[in-house]
Amino acid sequence: MFIHIGDEHVIQSKDVIGIIDYSLVTSSSINEEMLKELKEKQQVVVTDEELTKAVVITADKVFYSPLSVLTLKKRASMISTISRLEDYSEYGDEEER
Repeated sequence: MFIHIGDEHVIQSKDVIGIIDYSLVTSSSINEEMLKELKEKQQVVVTDEELTKAVVITADKVFYSPLSVLTLKKRASMISTISRLEDYSEYGDEEER
């Protein structure tokens, strides 16, 4: 499944390692240093840093998202719910046979 994380970025939900509030990331010198190094390696995707509310970490890249952590969590939960519904519908099909 996929998650729209803001702007024109869509990532696979299975690739998400973590979602962190941007204010927490910027308040830590270690996190800022890590992001600086990743930016130098061109592994950070930033569309508008002023609008950033969350940082989405995947194995390959780090995305700055204009959506809040709560919004991203809700979107990920919806995907989980949809997946479970698909599982139930498959179970229901087998039961009818």
